[in-house]
Amino acid sequence: MKHVDGIQDQDQPAMQINHLSKKYPSFALNDISLLIPKGYITGLIGPNGAGKSTLIRSIMGMVVPDSGQIAVNGRRLRSDDASYKEEIGFVSDENIFYEYLTLNQIIRMTSPFYKRWNSTRMDQLMQMFELPGRKKLKDCSKGMKMKFSIAMAMAHDPRILILDEPTAGLDPVFRRELLQLLSDFIQDENRTILFSTHNTDDLDRIADYITFIHRGRIVFSEGKDEIIDKYVIVKGSSDLLDPDVRKQFTGLKETPYGFEALSANRESAHKLFGDSVLYERPALEDIMYYTSKGDTVHESYRSPHS
Repeated sequence: MKHVDGIQDQDQPAMQINHLSKKYPSFALNDISLLIPKGYITGLIGPNGAGKSTLIRSIMGMVVPDSGQIAVNGRRLRSDDASYKEEIGFVSDENIFYEYLTLNQIIRMTSPFYKRWNSTRMDQLMQMFELPGRKKLKDCSKGMKMKFSIAMAMAHDPRILILDEPTAGLDPVFRRELLQLLSDFIQDENRTILFSTHNTDDLDRIADYITFIHRGRIVFSEGKDEIIDKYVIVKGSSDLLDPDVRKQFTGLKETPYGFEALSANRESAHKLFGDSVLYERPALEDIMYYTSKGDTVHESYRSPHS
């Protein structure tokens, strides 16, 4: 199999995005090209305002890009054809259902729009998520609304799940259950998940690939394990820092006790510092934090437990 932009390219990717751009007065999505491989979970990360929601809304036809092309399962999206959404289960970070209806009424109103709607599956999800069908949506908690959105997205047997902050408002127990549900969903190699979240712990658990967007551009898009193996956190004395050394880091934090930095090249960092520093394997959150900050961050105090 060949590789494109760091992601494994199957014969037909679940989604292919070519040179997508969208400009707003205070923000721009710049020339995004991306492959979402079929049969895997791809995590979409980035700070607030990075462009994650704009990208997802473009895929869902909720935003019209200024330029570029999007294809789903090899089928190029057109503004006059929304039938591709039959293949997608979408969970938004915002409520997209009528608040004054009961959950059962929303189900009855929505189900006829999907050819593969599975009423038995929906009943199972309602029971699993402990959702009261007779309750109006406006009277549900944020967590219940998110659970309902997830159930609705999964009930019509989609080939692709697009999740925008699906664990927001969920308690830790259900978050674990949801991650297991997503892992089970992906066991069918024809199914794909695009999972946008600020909670990188979730992606550390289940993601196969990670796409990092920052300031409207893709920083990297590759296998999660490859990313974690490539980056390294370096901790040492500030005496080791000079202008040339600082340039070797993706991000740098200085305190009165020394420095902590992220290097995008583990091998180069070891050659540069040898045994004079400590090395740590970064989490996705570390990589996102240091890459987003970029320049040196100064702290007057750092807890010994941080």
